[in-house]
Amino acid sequence: MLLRLLFIVCLTQITCAQQQTIKGVVFSEGLPLEGATIVAKGSNFGTTTNASGVFSLNLSNIKNPKIMISYLGHKSFIQKIYTLNKNLGNIELIPDDDLDEVVVSGTLKPVSRLKSAVSVEVYSESFFKANPTPSIFEALEIVNGVRPQLNCNVCSTGDIHINGQEGSYTMILIDGLPIVSGLSTVYGLSGIPQSLIERVEIVKGPASTLYGSEAIGGVINIITKIPENASKISFDSLGSGWGEMNFDLGSQYALSEKTNGLLGINYFNYSNPIDKNEDGFTDLTLQDRVSIFNKLNIGKRLSVATRYVYENRWGGSINWNRNFRGGDEVYGESIYTSRVEAFGTYEFNKELSFQFSFNDHNQNSVYGTTMFKADQTIGFGQFIWNKSIKKNDILVGLDYRYTYYDDDTTATFNNTLGINKAEITHLPGVFIQNEIEFDQQNTLLLGLRYDYNSIHGTILTPRLNYKLSNDDSTSTLRLSIGSGYRVAQVFTEDHAALTGAREVVFLTDLEPERSWNINLNYVYKLYLKQGHILDFDASVFRTDFSNKIVPDYDTDPNRIIYDNLNGKSVTQGMSMNFNALFLGGLRINLGATYIDSYLEEERVKTRPYLTERFQGVWKIEQKFRESNFTIDLTGSITGPLKLPLLGPLDPRDPYSPTFSIINIQLTKGWNNRYEFYGGVKNLLNFTPAKNSIARAFDPFDREVQFDASGNAQPSLGNPNALTFDPTYVYASNQGVRFFMGFRWNLN
Repeated sequence: MLLRLLFIVCLTQITCAQQQTIKGVVFSEGLPLEGATIVAKGSNFGTTTNASGVFSLNLSNIKNPKIMISYLGHKSFIQKIYTLNKNLGNIELIPDDDLDEVVVSGTLKPVSRLKSAVSVEVYSESFFKANPTPSIFEALEIVNGVRPQLNCNVCSTGDIHINGQEGSYTMILIDGLPIVSGLSTVYGLSGIPQSLIERVEIVKGPASTLYGSEAIGGVINIITKIPENASKISFDSLGSGWGEMNFDLGSQYALSEKTNGLLGINYFNYSNPIDKNEDGFTDLTLQDRVSIFNKLNIGKRLSVATRYVYENRWGGSINWNRNFRGGDEVYGESIYTSRVEAFGTYEFNKELSFQFSFNDHNQNSVYGTTMFKADQTIGFGQFIWNKSIKKNDILVGLDYRYTYYDDDTTATFNNTLGINKAEITHLPGVFIQNEIEFDQQNTLLLGLRYDYNSIHGTILTPRLNYKLSNDDSTSTLRLSIGSGYRVAQVFTEDHAALTGAREVVFLTDLEPERSWNINLNYVYKLYLKQGHILDFDASVFRTDFSNKIVPDYDTDPNRIIYDNLNGKSVTQGMSMNFNALFLGGLRINLGATYIDSYLEEERVKTRPYLTERFQGVWKIEQKFRESNFTIDLTGSITGPLKLPLLGPLDPRDPYSPTFSIINIQLTKGWNNRYEFYGGVKNLLNFTPAKNSIARAFDPFDREVQFDASGNAQPSLGNPNALTFDPTYVYASNQGVRFFMGFRWNLN
């Protein structure tokens, strides 16, 4: 009898133990996760998933256990178990891009984005794949508060605006180094292939304390891929219904056990003149561009990258060819660009490193009969020392920038003496910042930079950043106050000064622009029990400028008059981002920015050109895991922009209409190696007004009558007193078009 009782008790225990076995399969984005951790909270019971994502965990002695499934870079899955012998089935872990994301742009050193006192927005490679483009310039059109702005109807030059501020206030960095600046801001952005990008970090507001001049409005830091993290071989081809063709080829290689590299070759060609608006001019600039990029990691201390870009682009009368280059028979704008870059980092130890960059930019261009040849060489070196002492994280930098600039305009040519003298600028600087972490919730960052410009003298730029967060960092408030400055180079930054359509006039020697900015940012992350993640990001900002350089198009329609503003300039507004990630593979990104920008002189307020009142962007993605099929809907909406007119009789609208660009893409993947994608861009078929180019039929003003002062006069054939003018531009002339592409990766 006793033996029978013992047998029954043991059998019951074994049965209960078997009945409390928890099973399941862990996935992420359709693929099984090997090594995911499964633990019963408050106990020592745990296991990991196998190569197929399968796990089995015995919880025999725990009543109503709560299990947690976690994997690096993903949001943990937590569930309380009430039913014995529970099979959880397929469990989808959601990637959390912000969970352990490391950023460098805000403080010049790697730091968790959650812990950073500086607000840094991060956009991954996959974000930009939703709207494939040949270059980073077009790719940024779906980022809230960032707007690629076309500046010429003929040659399609452009710059990037941040929160309504001109593109010359945006500093473009590659791997944290000042590569795209000065002369290269006009055409250099087109030569950065999207395939080399690991992520893009954006800091809105002055960053001159760390980066010096040109970072007055913000920083866009393009982080290239690390060779060991890249595919062994990758290929991406993209074509459009307009005849645009883009090819990217990447290859990871090893020279030795300690030296590995990444080679990237990009080729873009568009050679199909199209004139759908029937104004006699090309709707899209023709381009033939090749970019070769190579990055080497030598040991653990040295990283060196080089890039070469050559581009031949032209736009103009539909029947233009090279034989007409620089002549007055057929109008065309032709630009040859040759550019060499080298940049890298050497780490002496954990505390001391040296960063360096070099770029040489040669431009040979004609705008009708106006010749513009320019050479620019920039060398940059910077020592960075970083030391943590108790709660203080101290960073000190010592840098020097050398700039050589020469062209055939009045920027370097002295008409009085009849000689040309290249402009050479020496810019040594030193900066120091201290990040004080009072506790996990409170961080204060103080910084100060001293620069000595060999032309303009001493410049000081301080900044203050403060971060306040709750215990689990789901709610974070950041305050940023800082100063910025910029030394202007009109002929390298403002394309309107080069078209030849208007005479360029400088009233005085231009002084450096200065600014003060305040930005308040609030981020709130909400993790729902169902596994969904919601992210709210809101900011209010204000920037006050002094010595602002403003081009005056209105005083004289035949001139662009440059001078420092004798008054003040203000840019202020607010922005909101909403991101949602759902278990079913649905991801939503929505953004909106309101901008109030004005110039005030002698108590009269005016609105600056090409500054929108509002902007909205969206990206909606739906992934179907089982079929490996993805639908992406992306787009933007831009409010009216003030546009330059040629006088009171100009019939063109003084403001652009509110317009929206919407794109859709379908992607199908196989075996995690192959992807076919295609879709339609500009679904609404929006294009600017057909009369955007004034007097496109008379680009050399042969039939225009002028008075003794050179002002156009109304006549029978020109009742509105217009001259040829391609500077009235706000959007691309490309209408609706389809595109197709193919990607292949060998890991």
